Amino acid sequence: MNLRALDLNLLVVLDALLDEAHVTRAAQRLAMSQPATSSALDRCRHVFKDPLLERIGSGMRLTPRALALKGPLKAVLAGVSGIVDAGDQAWTQVRQSVRLLCSDSPALAVVIGLHQRLRESAPNIDLVVMPWRGAEDAQARLARSEADLAVSVLPSLGEEFRRIEVLQESYLVAMRKGHPAARKFDLAKWLTWPHVMVSGRGDTRGAVDEQLQAMGLSRRVGVVLPSFLMVPPLLRRSDMIALLPGRCVTADQREGLAVLEPPLPVQGFPLHLAWHARRDKDPAIRHVAQLIREELLAL
Repeated sequence: MNLRALDLNLLVVLDALLDEAHVTRAAQRLAMSQPATSSALDRCRHVFKDPLLERIGSGMRLTPRALALKGPLKAVLAGVSGIVDAGDQAWTQVRQSVRLLCSDSPALAVVIGLHQRLRESAPNIDLVVMPWRGAEDAQARLARSEADLAVSVLPSLGEEFRRIEVLQESYLVAMRKGHPAARKFDLAKWLTWPHVMVSGRGDTRGAVDEQLQAMGLSRRVGVVLPSFLMVPPLLRRSDMIALLPGRCVTADQREGLAVLEPPLPVQGFPLHLAWHARRDKDPAIRHVAQLIREELLAL
């Protein structure tokens, strides 16, 4: 083979195709059109004189030749990446979409700053924030390469995933300014008024309810909402009270609200950042992940 005639970008596309075993998903991962990705697959088939991906029913599978190529191909690309990363990363040349699974609370906290920093450092990296449907769904979508990064409370994942704890979140109590419970706020006043709870599954009980039950107490959950963004407007126009993650109550959200410490110790939770191990050598995803960590830590 004449290596001077081989386009290194073709190997990058092939790596994505072998990972995904799916032309559309590989195209999304690379921020390419599907026709361009299909054309690259045809060129790869010509170079390696093998179909590489074979259609089986409604899906595709790797040929034996493609399976044998996966490991050596990743080693070659990792070596090239190491050489490139040894110098300054030419981020202005990177064109890629990075898909982030995230609930609205951390998304609201980081997206504006993240967008601004990407505009300065990597203006051709596009950020796609995808709806949060729970930790199990996030793990499955990372495994299927339908998402690149996830930010939330994530359980211990398998060996094929990377998970880091970014920070520990704590809780605050919020209510409208002038609320009768705000003056000399205590546990009794907290439990007198109906509460707002956020749950994407429609739960009406949480960990704090178990804590109260152990104390022989209970609260009334008057409204359950699917999104943290819906809570402040409701609080400003009612006598309801909410227990919210501290970083959810941003400076902008605090307007018109009284924000207080909980009247009893409430255990916080870790916020994790996770991705699939196959993304370890993807410089764009590493770059976005680092910026997300910095944005969260700066809150």
